Amino acid sequence: MASVERRDDGRPKPWLVRWRDEAGKQRKMSFARKLDADKFRAKVEHSLHVGTYMDPSAGKITFQTYAERWRSGQPHRPNTAARKKSVLTKHVYPAIGARPLASIRPSDVQAFVTGLSPDLAPGSIRTVFTTVRAVFGAAVRDRLLTYDPCVRIKLPELPRGQVVPLTLAQVDALAETVPRRYRALVEFDAGTGLRQGEVFGLELGDVDLDRKLVTVERQVQPVAGGGTVVCPLKNRASYRTVPLAQSMVDVVRAHLTEFPPVEVEVIDTTGAKPVTRRARFVFADDAGRALDRNTFNEQVWRRAREVVGLPDATQHDLRHFYASLLIRAGLNPKVVAERLGHANAALTLNTYSHLWPDDEDRSRQAIDDVFRRDVPHMRPKPEG
Repeated sequence: MASVERRDDGRPKPWLVRWRDEAGKQRKMSFARKLDADKFRAKVEHSLHVGTYMDPSAGKITFQTYAERWRSGQPHRPNTAARKKSVLTKHVYPAIGARPLASIRPSDVQAFVTGLSPDLAPGSIRTVFTTVRAVFGAAVRDRLLTYDPCVRIKLPELPRGQVVPLTLAQVDALAETVPRRYRALVEFDAGTGLRQGEVFGLELGDVDLDRKLVTVERQVQPVAGGGTVVCPLKNRASYRTVPLAQSMVDVVRAHLTEFPPVEVEVIDTTGAKPVTRRARFVFADDAGRALDRNTFNEQVWRRAREVVGLPDATQHDLRHFYASLLIRAGLNPKVVAERLGHANAALTLNTYSHLWPDDEDRSRQAIDDVFRRDVPHMRPKPEG
């Protein structure tokens, strides 16, 4: 219970409220009037009783101090952790890092977001804002703040660009341009739609050439300071089995004959604890090690795309190419989503809806098939 006592020592705030917080630590606060002290005592006692107690000084912690504490406690994968650290350090801390959490208002967050526009694209601004919102959300849950200042913040609109898949000729050109060791990787990625980390993480046992199936159950990502780590996939839907066309079976067989996988030591974080184990990767560097995204993109992919005249192409465009082939073949959105490892078909439609065949003629035909046959029965001619 809290108590109120008067100190007769001539202080401007003689009324002292004492209480113990949820952790049992002694707290106190002074007031000039007994009325204010009584109100505060009642408020503290009520909040402790119903479980909504908040330390009056909690919001004085700076955004950066709390964000670093939040960041260190997140179960982020190595690449995600590095990205979050970069976003906070480069864009957020210089602007609001030194501010106490409780001093940051929605107008401050809005001004911060708006001020990012000259330097960042709309999509990147949303990435920064998502991190800031996560920090403030955690602060509210930790009862350091009574409200979230990130509510109703206006973000720049995303451009409505449409995915334009590569042509078969462009895919062939890229495959012909990369070093011979990586030619099959380009062809296989275009024929399976795997994400870059997923295709880098394929091990020999994941590819069943007799049953024409590839199992996707891990990925490889770079780690800070260099090197790679085997880690879990992006989401639950990413764990999937993808059927292999005969052409892809032939590509893999030829690749494994020319570049047989060798055992290498890897750090695997897919389990409860990181372990060191041996692995044989289907697509690897000259030493058989897992491919590093940063090194591959800079030394292999960048050169290839420049040579073939596709300066903006990324390896993800091979995934778009694969999706376009499935759509052209008439597969429905649910199946395409499953092949790509999307969380749901809505994501697939949002990305590729413009690639599905135009159904205007089919819509007309569906109505005509009914009304041309049934109209005389539905609306008989008047007698006489």
